[in-house]
Amino acid sequence: MGKKIVISADTTCDLPPEILDKYGISQIPLYISFGDTSYRDGVEITPDEIYQKFEAEGVLPKTSAISIGDFTEYFGRLLEDAQQVVHFSISSGLSCTYQNALIAAKEFPGRVFPVDTLNLSTGQAMMIIRATELAAEGVSAESIVEDAIAYRKRVDANFVIESLEFLHKGGRCSALTALGANLLSIKPCIQVFNGKMDVGKKYRGKFKIALQKYLEERLSTDDLDGQRAFLTYAGCSAEIVDFTHQLVLESGLFQEVFLTRAGCTISSHCGPNTLGLIVARKQDLS
Repeated sequence: MGKKIVISADTTCDLPPEILDKYGISQIPLYISFGDTSYRDGVEITPDEIYQKFEAEGVLPKTSAISIGDFTEYFGRLLEDAQQVVHFSISSGLSCTYQNALIAAKEFPGRVFPVDTLNLSTGQAMMIIRATELAAEGVSAESIVEDAIAYRKRVDANFVIESLEFLHKGGRCSALTALGANLLSIKPCIQVFNGKMDVGKKYRGKFKIALQKYLEERLSTDDLDGQRAFLTYAGCSAEIVDFTHQLVLESGLFQEVFLTRAGCTISSHCGPNTLGLIVARKQDLS
């Protein structure tokens, strides 16, 4: 028997291989489909390839949840070397992945514990890494789940996007909203709250200036949990990534700052030039 408890996630958590390996996190991919052809997220297709297809053909992919059968096979394989699995899924408000994980978990009574993160991207990752630390301390699977459900109320995930084109083409915002944002050079902040995405503050001007304003506001909040933060981006230039990374590091507010690139699922919905600072608060979000 290997680990007592395995912490598991789906690929929408946007954790790179080096962090997955460091914390011993297992992962199962969602699907990205172009027409009748499906690819496993991060395994058989990359975000760059999605953007290349869009530039060449003007077509966005569809994303598909992990099936019950995939989950059943995956959990069974993990339990060959572990006693229990705590699995973190993308918000149930954005995908049926969590519901499918719940159904599959019934095949392994008392051994598989799916958690609805009510979040996406590295908002999930905040919860996942915390869970690995608890598991390493010998905390029970049931207690890890209880902690995650409490902690998710403090995870604050939002991101600024340069264009609403991908969200519009994916059916997540109206044509009128997208047109207005483009005409007014608005860079909207998309926030995740209660498991769903909504438009928050709107920034004006060039993308780099909008990001600077966004990060200055984000870093000036007085109730940040300083343990860790994620700076996560999709399709941004090296200049933008370096500029924003330095702003966060120079704040000195966090013990560690993970710089991560969004995977295929998130990238295909938000499009290039998307960037967010994901943090935890000291108190529950209202």
